[in-house]
Amino acid sequence: MKQSLEAPALTRRTLLGAGLTLGAFAACPALAELRIEITGVGANQLPIAIRPFQGTSGAPADIAKIIGDDLLRSGAFRLVEVGGENPQENLTAPEGLADAAQKGASIYVIGSVTPLGGKRWDVRCIVYDTVTGQAVDSVGYTPSEEHIRMAAHRCADRVYTRLTGEGPMFASQLAYVAQLGARRYELIVSDSDGEMPQKALVSNEPIISPVWSPDGRKLAYVSFENKKPIVYLHDLARGVRTPVAAFKGNNSAPAFSPDGTKLAVALSRDGLTQIYLINSDGTGLRRFTRSYGIDTEPTFTRDGQWIYFTSDRGGTPQIYRQRVAGGGAERVTFGSNYAISPAVNHDGTKLAYISRIESKFRVAVMDLATGQDLLVTTTERDESPSFAPNGRFLVYATEENGRGVLGTCSADARLSTRLTGEGNIREPAWGPILQDAAVNQQ
Repeated sequence: MKQSLEAPALTRRTLLGAGLTLGAFAACPALAELRIEITGVGANQLPIAIRPFQGTSGAPADIAKIIGDDLLRSGAFRLVEVGGENPQENLTAPEGLADAAQKGASIYVIGSVTPLGGKRWDVRCIVYDTVTGQAVDSVGYTPSEEHIRMAAHRCADRVYTRLTGEGPMFASQLAYVAQLGARRYELIVSDSDGEMPQKALVSNEPIISPVWSPDGRKLAYVSFENKKPIVYLHDLARGVRTPVAAFKGNNSAPAFSPDGTKLAVALSRDGLTQIYLINSDGTGLRRFTRSYGIDTEPTFTRDGQWIYFTSDRGGTPQIYRQRVAGGGAERVTFGSNYAISPAVNHDGTKLAYISRIESKFRVAVMDLATGQDLLVTTTERDESPSFAPNGRFLVYATEENGRGVLGTCSADARLSTRLTGEGNIREPAWGPILQDAAVNQQ
């Protein structure tokens, strides 16, 4: 039974090599950057025109293009082409507003990017309704040069939330593992669009199961560099990490509590793999589940009340949940004879998991109120689903032409994207919205 429960994981976690390099972030070569292809369309797309921001030609990033690309990937917007940068346009009474309306845009976005000195920039974004001619929103940020792209993502979030009513998702990061050779694994952190990839860890041993801390400043993951799986906690800014779970047997599948003070981990220290709770400093270990099966892949709900996990206690792998405060486990999935890798969205209304259907592994999303399942991918070797901060999208790993790639899809299955790069890309985790003091809102 153990082999059938863990078989999908082994296909993407081949254990090879030895060695490790650790440090603060290092820039990745260009080939490691993800390339995005969008398939499908969103429903009720809002036509939007985004003019290149004043000052773009001298800025380190094209703010308008980043905003447009973000909104396009959401599936909620259709971009309407307008003219290029117009340094003379009055941002409080833009003459380009009428042209945008004539071309069919309902929304017109303009702005400016201005150097402040000391490698800081002033980024201004204004959103106009082309029907009324009135500004419906405006925001300003003063990012450092290295964070100017994140300011653009925040502008995109501002437009997205203002016009759709949904929560933000662009000003966040992805973590994933790239296998670039038989003895080279890299833990990569990038912007949510795959840009700005940076290496957090390089190892000749596999790295699996990265998960973000609630504040987006740390990652927990499993590394095999000592010839066995050990759970580490990694401070990304300082490039410092500490082992949290290095007990006898397997140490795997870390998950942060909502306040970041605890981790749920899967340990085999007492025999069969079971779920334990441990403080983030490695103290206070206590057993959480007790079964005669294999319990693994825990994940907390955002309110901290429940832990969802995978277990084969009933004969086949299924998703269960158990109250953190105590009590028995209850089965959640019934629509699949093989369900693993649970992920719960931000408000606890949806569960994503991997369902095996006729030897095909696909991402399913369950409405937890009704129990209704929806297959949201068309690929056949999916792994590791992870919700965006607003729960509207998921990122997951899959295969394309025998090579590991990442995909994103909307939770309603209407839109999907493929993110490809150098080597095999696996183990994605979508981080929280960043609240960085380097990107100050005005």
